[in-house]
Amino acid sequence: MSMDRKFVMTALLYAVVGLALGIYMAASKDKGQLVTHAHIMLIGFVVTLSYALLHKLWLTNCYTTLAKAQFYVHQIGTIVLLIGLFLFFGQIVPLEQVDPILAIASITVFIGMVLMLILFIKSS
Repeated sequence: MSMDRKFVMTALLYAVVGLALGIYMAASKDKGQLVTHAHIMLIGFVVTLSYALLHKLWLTNCYTTLAKAQFYVHQIGTIVLLIGLFLFFGQIVPLEQVDPILAIASITVFIGMVLMLILFIKSS
């Protein structure tokens, strides 16, 4: 499967999860997971879809080790960040326990963005 297609598939999965959470919040009138919802939609859907577009339009046939690493770094960081936010804003885990995990996950997502920048620069 091409990298652009992998990113589109995961972006759409994040969109389904984010929209489902948004519908749940609206129906329950409980906006406690608003930050989690926003992160799912932005980092999960929008950023991941942006990566798909970058691969499709500029990084054609880019199935290198770096491209694969960037994909998995972004996915792992995003998933861990979203789970951590869900646990914290759902008041399941206190901030003291989840904060280090959120910090590492945020840095991981950032590293994924830096790797995408490197891929884009190398493709020029």
